[in-house]
Amino acid sequence: MSRKVNFYPGPTALPLSVLEEAQREFVDYQGLGLSLVETSHRSAEYDAVHTRAAELIRELLGVPKGYHVLFLGGGATLQFAMVPMNLLSGGRFCDFTLTGAWASKAYEDAQKLGRVEVLFDGSASKYTTLPSSLSAHADAAYCHITSNETIGGVQWQDFPETGSVPLVADMSSDFLSRRVPVERFGLIYAGAQKNMGPAGATVVVIREDLLEQSADNLPAYLSYTTHSKSNSLYNTPPVFSVYMIKLVLEWLKGSGGLDAMERRNVEKASLLYRAIDESGGFYRCPVDPRVRSHMNVVFRLPSDDLEKRFITESEEAGMLGLKGHRSVGGCRASIYNATEIGGVRTLADFMAAFARKNG
Repeated sequence: MSRKVNFYPGPTALPLSVLEEAQREFVDYQGLGLSLVETSHRSAEYDAVHTRAAELIRELLGVPKGYHVLFLGGGATLQFAMVPMNLLSGGRFCDFTLTGAWASKAYEDAQKLGRVEVLFDGSASKYTTLPSSLSAHADAAYCHITSNETIGGVQWQDFPETGSVPLVADMSSDFLSRRVPVERFGLIYAGAQKNMGPAGATVVVIREDLLEQSADNLPAYLSYTTHSKSNSLYNTPPVFSVYMIKLVLEWLKGSGGLDAMERRNVEKASLLYRAIDESGGFYRCPVDPRVRSHMNVVFRLPSDDLEKRFITESEEAGMLGLKGHRSVGGCRASIYNATEIGGVRTLADFMAAFARKNG
C-alpha cells in the first residue's frame, strides 16, 4: 500500500506504527478473545487502558498535583457550553479573546450562558494577529483563549499572564505539540482528532478549586464534578478513542516526549514558512510572523485559478488536504505531531517547483 502525505486539518494523520498496532489488536485484544471495543468499560482490560492514558497525559504534559484529567465525549465544541455552565454560576462574567473562527464559536455559546467581556477582537485584522498582552478583569470568573486557530493559522507562542484570574484554553489543535506551563491554567480542553487520536474524545485538564464552582443544578453529564468523582466513567466513555489516545501517547513518549516533538514541529513549520517567504511573493502568508502557527500553515497564491491548480497537482503528487477552509479559501498545510518531516519536505519541494513553473 502506498500511503499519501496527510495534511488534513482534522481528523488527520496518526502514526503508522499506532495504526498497525491497533490493527493487530482490534479483533483479539491481548488474547482476550474479544475486541476491546466489545468489552465492558467496567472491565479490568479497559480500566488499564483508561488509567494509563490519563497517567501518560499527566507525565507528558507535566500536570501538577491538584488537577484532574477527564475524558469526555461531545468534542471540544461541547466545552464551549460546559465551561461557562460550570464556571459562571452566581451571575459572574468571563473575559474572552476573539482570535479566529473557533474562539468566536466559543464566545457565541458563552454569551448565551452569561456575561462576556471582550479583551481582544481580531476581526478588524481578519484574525491575522494576536495581542502582545492582556489585562484581565480582576473579578472575572476566567479568561478564555484559543491557543491555536486551525482556520486562520495564528498561535499563541507565549501565553498571557492573567494574575489571579483562571486562564482557560481551547488547545484542540496544538495540545501535546509543545510544553506548556500547566500551572498557569485553570482549565485546558482539547479534542483528540489533531494530535492525540481519532475523533470521539475530548480531554479536559481542570484545577481542583474550579470543580467547586460547578452549579448544583446542572444536568449530571454537563457537570465537571460528576466526571471527576467517577473517574470519567459516569457513563460509557468513548472506549475506542481513549484506547487510541493511549497508543498515541505511548508513541509520543517513545519519540522523546514534548521537548523532542516541539523541536520537530518547529522544524517542519520553518520549512514551509521558508518556502513561502523565499518564493519572491508567489506565495503569501497573511499571518503576523510573530504568531504564525506551527500546526496550521496558511498561504495564498497569486490567483484563485493557480490555487485550484496547486491543489489538483498536489493531490496528483500524493499530498492530500491542502485546500484552505471554505470560509477563507487559499491553501493550508496542517502539520500535526504525526506528520512526518519527510512529507513536509516533499511539500516544500513541490511548492518551489510549482512556483518556478507558474511564476
